[in-house]
Amino acid sequence: MTVGTGSAPGANEAGRPPEPRPDAPGPHDLAGPPTGPRRQVPADSTAGPTRHDPAGSGHPDPAGLGVHPDDLPDGLVVADGDGRVVCFNAAAERITAVAAADALGRRLDKALPLEDLEGRRWWQITDPYGGLAIRVGQPERNLLLPGGREVLVTARYVRTEPTGPVQRVVVCLRDTEARRRTERSHAELIATVAHELRSPLTSVKGFTATLLAKWARFTDDQKRLMLETVDADADRVTRLIAELLDISRIDSGRLEVRRQPVDIGAAVGRHIQAYVAAGQPADRFLLRLEQPLPDLWADPDKIDQVLGNLLENAVRHGEGTVTIEVRPAPSPREGEDTGTSVTVSDEGTGIPEESMNRVFTRFWRGSKRGGTGLGLYIVKGIVEAHGGTITVGRAPVGGAEFRFTLPVAAPAYLA
Repeated sequence: MTVGTGSAPGANEAGRPPEPRPDAPGPHDLAGPPTGPRRQVPADSTAGPTRHDPAGSGHPDPAGLGVHPDDLPDGLVVADGDGRVVCFNAAAERITAVAAADALGRRLDKALPLEDLEGRRWWQITDPYGGLAIRVGQPERNLLLPGGREVLVTARYVRTEPTGPVQRVVVCLRDTEARRRTERSHAELIATVAHELRSPLTSVKGFTATLLAKWARFTDDQKRLMLETVDADADRVTRLIAELLDISRIDSGRLEVRRQPVDIGAAVGRHIQAYVAAGQPADRFLLRLEQPLPDLWADPDKIDQVLGNLLENAVRHGEGTVTIEVRPAPSPREGEDTGTSVTVSDEGTGIPEESMNRVFTRFWRGSKRGGTGLGLYIVKGIVEAHGGTITVGRAPVGGAEFRFTLPVAAPAYLA
């Protein structure tokens, strides 16, 4: 039997190791570790990810989580131990405007050329493969894509042992547009608060300083007028602070609802009587109560706040008769049959159709006649904290119509 004398794997015809390729990355390239074996990138690695093998690992779900990278809401970029991109999901394509087919197989710093806000190349600064062996990643920060677009970037360095070489670099990308909207909203809130506080505080400061300096020069009627103005402005500041506290609780989900039996018809009647006592004609208000009403359990103070805001808007911004209708309605809460619906409408010009979807947002104002633009935002938050719903539309006579529906929310021991 003849035994063949084949060459050893990787040897050339003379039995020597193969010559290194001239275009092979050097040992000090950013995308590769300074030492250790280098994985070969498959020739078809630029063909783009597939639903069956997103990371080019030969396994449909290398993490064993049953989740495909394209299902993730954030951009995901993964580079192997050689610094070559092996995963580039759909969200990363959307955020970076780079096709996965163009990114896969390329060096990480070439596929994702990031710069910090000072124009320095981020991958050269962080040096994930050649830096300190104790580093585990990079915290979230704002970086720039080509063209100057900002993106939020977080990186994780995966090692098989605590101080071993980096085997994978996992990069998470997030668009900054949502955060920018939040920052703009906070800036608008601060500007509005500063503007609304400045006017009453200027009045309070001016009148008190004048009274203290020249008390004897004013008559009793003049003193009373100044003090009444100071009192009204102090109430205005107090209301604004209360609104800010409500917004803070609504945004953080900490708005507490202390449920008690509420007679919604009597609550509406009290508000109408207060307006009549303040000088509004009694025939401007029309209250319709449809009996019998289900027993309503809600926070009476917060329901008064909702009714007060809706009636104030109708009186201040609307015209004609203000109609308040209270009747039973299907409950907005699953598992309950009945609820209570309250509709407040007027006969004014109403709300333009293009503004309907912005009525319950912060700082929306139906007109220029005062107000912070926070009231309806708070009303919506209070109604939803009770498990209810609120809508806006056009009244049959043409004015604005607000309707909120609350579940009866009776305690379990009464069911």
